[in-house]
Amino acid sequence: MSESNDAHLDHPQASDLLRWSETLAGIARTGLGFTQSLYERERFEEVLKVAADIRAAAMSEAEADALYDEWLSTVGMGVSGYQTPKTAVAAVVGNDRNEILLTQRADSGWWLYPVGWADIGYSPSEVAVKEAYEETGIEVEPVALIAVLDGLRLGFSRHPLYTLLFHCRMIGGELAGHPLETRSVGFFARDALPQPLAGGHRWVDVAFDAIEGKNPPASFDPPRTPPWREH
Repeated sequence: MSESNDAHLDHPQASDLLRWSETLAGIARTGLGFTQSLYERERFEEVLKVAADIRAAAMSEAEADALYDEWLSTVGMGVSGYQTPKTAVAAVVGNDRNEILLTQRADSGWWLYPVGWADIGYSPSEVAVKEAYEETGIEVEPVALIAVLDGLRLGFSRHPLYTLLFHCRMIGGELAGHPLETRSVGFFARDALPQPLAGGHRWVDVAFDAIEGKNPPASFDPPRTPPWREH
């Protein structure tokens, strides 16, 4: 292992602690959902407590205790108990000046493309259309799937999630931010992006390549070896 990786393991970041705790919690909750053995249930519950302790290093002890209870209460049986990341769907939308449509999140103040949880009954591309309109007032049509991003790995979220990123063409509407979900909305040039920008190092080039018509293949986070130890 390289010296830089050694240093990273000696001084883990809060995002690493969150990712490790969610990984352990997912393994334990899936195990609880499938096992019929009392012994195994006790072991998985211990793993869940360890996951909560790791999470406590990035949050308060009281929050970690509450999180353990929440994790345990959501354990299902069989397939329903198999823990998987949630899915979010996002829209990369450009205008005729090759500017990108961004929203400022009401809860955090961070700027990001329009994005929301995947809703049951909608296809992913339909969610992209819906989120763009609901958050910004802009009507769009999907062009291509350009990226699949791991939110925990990139520090986008405190919850395990994958984001499906669609390039969409603007076809109508007027800018009007959602009154509860956004503080502001607008189109921005590549050299004048607002701050703070969430995870821009990962998606800005992919997004503007699509907007500028370069038609890149879908981007995804490359595998790590082993996957739980490195960025």
